[in-house]
Amino acid sequence: METKDLHGLTDAQAKERLEKDGLNEVPEPEFNFFKEFMSKLWNLSAWILEAALILECILGKWIQSLFVLLMLLFAAFNGATQKKKSRRVLNTISHELTPTVSVKRNGKWKQLNSKFLAVGDLISLKRGDVLAADVKIVQGQITVDESSITGESKAIKKSIGDTAYAGTTVVDGDALATVTATGSNSRSGKTINLINNSAAPGHLQQLLTRIIYYLCLLDGVLTLILVIAALIRGQNVIEMLPFLAMMFIASIPVAMPSTFALSNSFEATRLSKEGVLTSDLTGIQDAANLNLLLLDKTGTITENKTAVSQWDNLSSLPNKEVLALVGAATDKRSPSIIDTAIDEYLAEKGITPDTPNSFTPFTSNTGYSMAEIKNYNIKLGSFKQLSLIDKNADQEAKDIDFTAGRSVAVLINNKLAGVFILRDKVRSDSKKALEELKRRGIKPIMLTGDNRKTAEAVAKEVGLTGKVISIHDFNDKTDVNDLAGIADVLPEDKLKMVKLFQQDGYIVGMTGDGVNDAPALKQAEVGIAVSNAADVAKRSGKMVLLEDGLTPIVKILDAGHRVYQRMTTWSLTKLSRTAELTMLLTFGYLCFNYIPMALNAMVIYTIMNNMVTMMIGTDNTHIILLINQKAGIC
Repeated sequence: METKDLHGLTDAQAKERLEKDGLNEVPEPEFNFFKEFMSKLWNLSAWILEAALILECILGKWIQSLFVLLMLLFAAFNGATQKKKSRRVLNTISHELTPTVSVKRNGKWKQLNSKFLAVGDLISLKRGDVLAADVKIVQGQITVDESSITGESKAIKKSIGDTAYAGTTVVDGDALATVTATGSNSRSGKTINLINNSAAPGHLQQLLTRIIYYLCLLDGVLTLILVIAALIRGQNVIEMLPFLAMMFIASIPVAMPSTFALSNSFEATRLSKEGVLTSDLTGIQDAANLNLLLLDKTGTITENKTAVSQWDNLSSLPNKEVLALVGAATDKRSPSIIDTAIDEYLAEKGITPDTPNSFTPFTSNTGYSMAEIKNYNIKLGSFKQLSLIDKNADQEAKDIDFTAGRSVAVLINNKLAGVFILRDKVRSDSKKALEELKRRGIKPIMLTGDNRKTAEAVAKEVGLTGKVISIHDFNDKTDVNDLAGIADVLPEDKLKMVKLFQQDGYIVGMTGDGVNDAPALKQAEVGIAVSNAADVAKRSGKMVLLEDGLTPIVKILDAGHRVYQRMTTWSLTKLSRTAELTMLLTFGYLCFNYIPMALNAMVIYTIMNNMVTMMIGTDNTHIILLINQKAGIC
């Protein structure tokens, strides 16, 4: 309940403090090129080159040693350069993901980019928010997850007078707080970086790493054959070591990491221009292997806007008076889509909401918001929850068709006063976009908290074929191929579903928007936070949509296919040229008893080959061919 003495800052005061303290942001640490360069000298490919370099030096082959050294330095320098470019791309994107904050300036609430927060600002905190600065609670109570700064995921309650720190997540409650420290002065020291630099390698990256391993095995077999042949012929094996070392060098794809980074960052930049922000590059490569997509209905299949389709006044009060009281129970500070729908309905009817004496926002624990005005207590929330307060609610509302949409009940003095039926409008592009997803070999499944009949109607309208079942009927024996949607889904159910599908061997993508969606978004191979997602959901997903609808998801899949095709082309090119060279050298020696290529020429050929094939990482691709091929086997 907001009191009159909580005014926050004026724009002039905020400007003065920003000039003094600086923006609420921590500059990205400088990219350490030397450190990255040195790290490129410590991997499987580098170890082989380093072993060859040592061997050449021991044998006194200084010219070959110089070539090997140049090749090693080229691979490390090029890899570090591409990593720097990738980091620059992701840093640019991360600034676009900076959260907004509900702040009171000049006595009015407004949404503000968090980097413009100043010490003394009054901000509103609600479930799902990620704190962008250190704050002191002045009203209300919240529960925060401090795992980002303590490493422990235990929820901590924060009441009036307590300090909550930047980078922590509000998991429950509602509060007002004043900003006490910003930017580098905040405890976390880093609040808006959404890049997970320690992410596990994607499926495609793991595949390409195995290619190096198999090439080493091939070289090992050929080396063994050559050594045996030399021994049979009575030749000096020591004299063959430079040749064997060069053959190993020629087959190692030193440009693979650089090519891979180049292709991923190229697509991340392209996606950012098409309304999709990438916070983890592995999401792009995994999109190529995606075969199951769990779609949150709201904001993707339907418009991210709910409208009142029906209102039933069940009280003895005049309709206009009841609706004015209802307007007092909607959240004006941090409105939900339901609050917005009801406020717009009142505006269409020309009704001005009453001003409450006190207001308590919606929480997941109560299931409703509450306002006190005049002699009335108004509660606005789910019919199921409010029917526990008014035991006669079911009888009073027996003539209402609750399958027509989402129901929101109104209690006045703990008696049922009316019921809203809200419906989401299906997006005009949903049906076409779903067809495009299917053409790409994706099985889409709609998830919704609506009842089964409502979900069936939406699924039919957008062309999703198959059964729509309740979450209560979902288990590990459910036939995914005959599934169009799952109804009655709670956010907590989504993580369980993602894990279950992954256990069945699916590469899972998922869309979500709420704080409870965050674990499932993190678990999915391709977690996609929709445009209106909570800050914590955006931090958890590998992709963030800037536009509503399914069309941006199609663009993500196409980006994944482009990376997949480029790296497949690169792998085939590298494998064929490696096989050509190693077999030529091996059979040349076995059949004619001499090495058919000068050692220096082998090294020059290898360097030039890697430089040329690296350009495949940005080649044009023909996605339609991939679509037809993949759709044909699905």
